Amino acid sequence: MQVPRTAFAVGDRVRLKKPHPCGGREWVVYRVGADIGLRCLTCGRRVMLRRREAERRTVARVAASRTGAVKEGG
Repeated sequence: MQVPRTAFAVGDRVRLKKPHPCGGREWVVYRVGADIGLRCLTCGRRVMLRRREAERRTVARVAASRTGAVKEGG
């Protein structure tokens, strides 16, 4: 049985469970693949999370990207 994956797209704004040390809770997706690249909207810090970790830590999608979802294989 395949578990449905969260569709991340470049430009999406997401809220994570725990705040960043700078106090920010919202992040923007800048890279999509096996790893998800996130940039803190408060301080600009960039982090890379494995897709499974990003899915687990994401609480809500604040705003979808304007270009729509990136098509993913699978």
